[in-house]
Amino acid sequence: MPRLKLASRAPGRAPSANRATQARGVTLIELMVAVAVVALLMSVALPSYRDSMRKSSRAEAQAWLMAAAGRQQQFLVDRRSFAATVAEIGIAPPAGVTAAYTVNLTLVDGPPPEFSLSAVPRGAQIGERCGSLAVDQAGRKSATVAGCW
Repeated sequence: MPRLKLASRAPGRAPSANRATQARGVTLIELMVAVAVVALLMSVALPSYRDSMRKSSRAEAQAWLMAAAGRQQQFLVDRRSFAATVAEIGIAPPAGVTAAYTVNLTLVDGPPPEFSLSAVPRGAQIGERCGSLAVDQAGRKSATVAGCW
């Protein structure tokens, strides 16, 4: 069976003798173009990512506010008054909600008793377009900007 013959080189020449055919490194211009492309992608992607994280935190706060309002209504049925603190309701705000919002419970005595649960943005959530969220004893949901809830 015949043997395959690989590319030959001239006798006496080292494999690295011809530098023109060797692979070259990355030039400074190529590196600068790559850095510029990455910077452009980050300038577009990062704000979108932050907006998605804010929306996620808002949705988590809205879900918790509704669950806490339901527990508050059950508390009224069981004890004939609303809970005075969030801890009394028995449903603690998740870590994601407490990291992004300050949760407040406001009671109004009187016939009929009323409450309002609100979540005021803080930290990175301050830039969120909807602002503060609230729900009351009648299930009315509100936000600083109409149409956010």
